[in-house]
Amino acid sequence: MYLSLSWRNLWRNKKRTIIAATSVFLAVLVAVVMRSMQNGSYAYMIRSSVKFYTGYLQVQGKGYWENRSLDRSIVIDEKQQKEILQIPHITSIVPRLEAFSLVSFEKVTKVAQITGIDPEAENNMTDLKKRLVQGNYLTDMPGGVLIAQGLANMLKIGIGDSVVLYGQGYHGVIAAARLPVAGIVKFPIAKMNNAMVFLTLTNAQNTFSAYGRITSLAIMLDNIKNQAHVYNSLSSMLGGQYTLMTWQEMMPDLVQGIELDNASGLIMLIILYIVIAFGIFGTVMMMTTERAKEFGVLVSVGMQKTRLIWVTTLETAFLAFLGAISGAVFSLPVITYFHYHPIPITGNAAPVFELLGVKPIFYFSTDPWLLINQAIVVLLIALATALYPIFFIKQLQPVQAMRS
Repeated sequence: MYLSLSWRNLWRNKKRTIIAATSVFLAVLVAVVMRSMQNGSYAYMIRSSVKFYTGYLQVQGKGYWENRSLDRSIVIDEKQQKEILQIPHITSIVPRLEAFSLVSFEKVTKVAQITGIDPEAENNMTDLKKRLVQGNYLTDMPGGVLIAQGLANMLKIGIGDSVVLYGQGYHGVIAAARLPVAGIVKFPIAKMNNAMVFLTLTNAQNTFSAYGRITSLAIMLDNIKNQAHVYNSLSSMLGGQYTLMTWQEMMPDLVQGIELDNASGLIMLIILYIVIAFGIFGTVMMMTTERAKEFGVLVSVGMQKTRLIWVTTLETAFLAFLGAISGAVFSLPVITYFHYHPIPITGNAAPVFELLGVKPIFYFSTDPWLLINQAIVVLLIALATALYPIFFIKQLQPVQAMRS
């Protein structure tokens, strides 16, 4: 009976009901789309950044992150690497040997980071081969090196020329090699483009006398949500022998940037919620006060105030449910469309994203919890406005209400 009465009362004034439900609908729609764009962009930025070089996790020697020395390199043989790959949610691992040395060609000498890589594993993770602008990739010329375009320009070196590496190897051994340039790669970040040299992992281990050793093992996951689970599994497997670092520890600037942007987004969302709350409250207050005479008559003929409160509360609940559910349902195809057709970023903002190695787009998330969370929040706000009719009816004086 209460449900029937509430539903029928709601449609006594169709225009008012539609306006109130539409305000809730728009609130849910805007909230879902805004949070979808924010969360999707964060996920895309994180995925692009970790894929660019670091991975979601890295296994390193103790103290290597603070002191980039070959003496802190580690040994993880093929058997251990296969065991790591068998951990659920790990999609790939990328072993690297990183060192710094002098790079010379004719009379020009520069300091560069020398990175020994598994060409196939590295390309699967970072798409290094796609950055090739001249020459061949290391799989086609395993005895050569890939040199960053900026560094190649400074050295005035080209494909087929031989570059000299000279530095310090494992335990202070002199590291020297003369290697041909197989290809030139281009990076969007100037620091990398001016100081990166890649060679095969075996070649690097021989050059720096670090046989069978690596400085890091980058790990990619199928989903960032599984990072904590993989971290715990890896920690148990490694047993404290090595240091296990997360992308948050390796890229604190990215974490801070996301947190700052997320905070500003939440502030905008709160402002939206406040505006909607006042809009719904105004509608509910109008619905209640204009029915004061009706309530007075009902109470006078014997209807209990508690039953009247139930009816008005259900009316508000119906109103909130109509708006919240329709908003969630309608927003799903919207965010799904933009998930598969991201909005491109143009103008002066585009180069900023490109400098970070991220494609300039607004990516949208289709996480179902976005719909559920925003619908619930707006629904609770709408239901909170039901407190006004409750207090109004409790303080209602039938005689005065009928005279109004």
